[in-house]
Order: sequence, then structure tokens, then C-alpha cells
Amino acid sequence: MSSPSPAPSPALSPALFPALRRAPAERPAVRFGARSLTYGGLAGAAGAVAERVRGARRVAVWATPELETAVATVGVLTAGVAAVPLNPRSGEKELGHILADSAPDAVLTAPGTELPAPLAALPRIEVDVRATGPVPADDADADAPALVVYTSGTTGPPKGAVLPRRALSTTLDALADAWGWTDADVLAHGLPLFHVHGLVLGILGPLRRGGSVRHLGRFDTEGVARELNGGATMLFGVPTMYHRIAEALPAEPELAKALAGARLLVSGSAALPVHDHERIAAATGRRVIERYGMTETLMNTSVRADGEARAGTVGVPLPGVELRLVEEDGSPITAYDGETVGEIQVRGANLFTEYLNRPDATAAAFTADGFFRTGDMAVRDPDGYVRIVGRKATDLIKSGGYKIGAGEIENALLEHPGVREAAVTGEPDADLGERIVAWIVPADPGSPPTDTELADHVARRLAPHKRPRVVRHLDALPRNDMGKIMKRALGDG
Repeated sequence: MSSPSPAPSPALSPALFPALRRAPAERPAVRFGARSLTYGGLAGAAGAVAERVRGARRVAVWATPELETAVATVGVLTAGVAAVPLNPRSGEKELGHILADSAPDAVLTAPGTELPAPLAALPRIEVDVRATGPVPADDADADAPALVVYTSGTTGPPKGAVLPRRALSTTLDALADAWGWTDADVLAHGLPLFHVHGLVLGILGPLRRGGSVRHLGRFDTEGVARELNGGATMLFGVPTMYHRIAEALPAEPELAKALAGARLLVSGSAALPVHDHERIAAATGRRVIERYGMTETLMNTSVRADGEARAGTVGVPLPGVELRLVEEDGSPITAYDGETVGEIQVRGANLFTEYLNRPDATAAAFTADGFFRTGDMAVRDPDGYVRIVGRKATDLIKSGGYKIGAGEIENALLEHPGVREAAVTGEPDADLGERIVAWIVPADPGSPPTDTELADHVARRLAPHKRPRVVRHLDALPRNDMGKIMKRALGDG
């Protein structure tokens, strides 16, 4: 079942990457370390991929931080096929669920990549970044699926959000308007490529504009300084990265110089603490701007490049996005006073169309008039700036730039023979934003599993970033009369 029709928006060119035909062939397009492609090279390599996947329904992409991931994704999308980015650090159980749910026709990888067991039976296509094929047509319908990105749910396995081509183009064009993003910009980032921040904004964004992107491979402050001092104009990161930058600035004058010379510093995926905002501004004279989005909506709001970089806010709605705050009963809040809290609901061409194979979840996600229920709580200032204050539910943890559902971690913990009961919460962490805390009732109080044993158990089943950082033992979990765990009581006293 698809979502209600989005609000009207201007007609969009069907091409996601017009620069593949228009940009000078010798212009730099994408670089990972010492490996790079010009627009001419990217068009040929993506064209070769498009020829091999044409006619498929969905194709998985083993989304390592390598040149092949960028080529694979562009090739699949320009062929009019939906790509399913796979997190290379996912556990076998999580991978098995995603593959069974999305049923891809093949998986694209870098040559020689060793794949885990759940992918063994899937046809494999190795990406040759030096191959040459015809420039792909890139002319599929705007409503055709482009990406299926899996989100961490709070009460079960991840759901596949189906993002149409119009959502990608709408969001990237709205950000270009908000940030003054042009083909002259060179973006640097070290984000993973299996979610929308690193892949859609960080790779597809520069390529839609006709500019270039330099991926750090692995984030470190030395790489940030090198790229920004070497011609990069923009930096994308998550709060954990900017926290590490703020910590390093006093001892790294080249880093301070690099940030001071950047045109735009953008943070997203979670709130950047005001303290880190202020430390970076004091050391560099530059303000980090924040934006707000979700897998299901891509980007909804942003501080504009020509606006006030107000710490603690995510700016104003992007062009084409309708945003409202609602009370618990669903009635819209009309007085934007910077104090009244409501749930954010959004409508626009930036939205996903459905959760794959989950018509019940899709229907529940939308209101009757087509607004998506984000579950995020916020206040709005009279001038339109939005400040997010938390989740409607208590079960979504934002750690290191990831949105992590407590439910799937609880389920993994309960699979350990030494755990009788389990609950998972988040608590503030200066580096990660939030750290994952596991509250367990051991099966044998005299011989409980160790913290390391439980962390490794979760990392093997799900992904390393979902492992508990803290484990606390209890005799019993606090429950209400209906038997539901009262998470707000955890940690009291």
C-alpha cells in the first residue's frame, strides 16, 4: 500500500544526474583516497553497470566506503532500477532479514570482496570502475523506486523504506537552494554509504550538482584538514565527528585553518551539542549549520547558508516541504512561540512511498491528509526555526550518527542463554550523543554473562554500533500492571 499523494511540487527533470551528459568529461567527479573518476570516467563505468542490471527489479549494493559503491549506485539508478544499500557491518541475522524482505536480483560489489554467508546464493556482479559503457539514459519515471533503505525499528526487525526518484531529486534541489550548492563546490566527508546521509546527500548530491566529492574513507581530523586545505569547500558530518573536531582544534592549527576556510560546515543525523557549536565557532570563526531529516522523508528542514546559524535548531522547512506541529490528539499547533511542544508531521515530494511489504506500517505512518508522522517532538520559533526536543517514544537511540531501535537490541540480548529479561535505553554521551545501555536480569544471578560477552553477542547478530556500551544488572525490570516495562523508571535513584 502506498502513502497518500504528496503535496504538489514543481515538475522535475527525470534525470537524476544530468551532469553525466553536461559536465566536461575531464572534470573531477568522485575520489576515494588515491582512486578517482572524472565525469567522463564515471559516465562510462556507470553505463557499464547500467547495462548489466537493466531489467532487474531491485539490486543490492555492498556499500563499502569505496569508489565501486558510488559507481554501482549511480549505475543502478540511471538504469531505472532500485538499489538496496547493505551495511557491510550488519550481522548475519539482520542481513538475512533484509535480503528475504527485499529479494534483490543480484548484489554489486568491488572485485574480490569477501561476502558473508547470507549473500552466498545471490548472483554477484563485480564493479569495474575502468569499464566503459554507453552513457545511461537516466530517464525513469519520477515516481519509480530509487532506493530501499532499511531503518531500525523500535519493536522489531528493520523496515525497508522505498524512496522514489522524485524524493532524491526534490531533496537535493531543495538543499542546493538552501545552501547555495553549485557545481563549483567540492564536498569532503567520511560518512558510511549505506544510509541517506552518506549516500544520498554525500555522494549523489555532489553528482547531481555537477560538482565533486572526496570521501575520506575513514573519518579523522587529519583527513578533514587535508581535504579542506586542499580545495574542498564543504564538510558533512555527524555530531560525533564534530565533537572530535572540537576536541582536536586546540592542538591542531591546520585543522582550525581548514575549517575557517570552508564555505559550509553541515552536521546532521542527531543534535549537535551547543557546547561543540561554540567551541568550533570560537576556534575557527565559522558556524556549523544543522539540518533535519529521516530515512522516510530525506531532508525536511535546514539552517540556510544565508541565514542565522542558530545553535540548537535545525532551521526552517526546505522549499517544497510542508511542516506542522500537532498536539497528542493530532490537532495542529498554530501558535509558534518557541515553547509549545508538538510532534513534527511533514508532507511533500521528499517522502517515501511505502514500507516494503508492510502495508499496515505504511498506513499507520500517514495521516488522512497525507502528512507523515515523524515521531519527533519539537518547538517552533515565531520566525519559523525548528528545535527538536526529543522522541515521542522512548525507544529510539541516536548514537554516533546512527538511529538505533532498542527493540531489536533487546531481542538480540534475549537470545543469549544467560539473559532472562532485557531492556535497552540511551543515556547522554559527550562523544556519541547517546550511548546504548542494556538493563538485564541474568538467568543465573550467581554467574551472569560479562559486559564484553553481551556486547560481542549483539555486535555479531546486528552490527557493532548497536552493541551496548554499558550493562547494568537488576533483580527485576520495573513493569506496570499490564506487564509493560517502564523504561522511564530505569535509572531513577
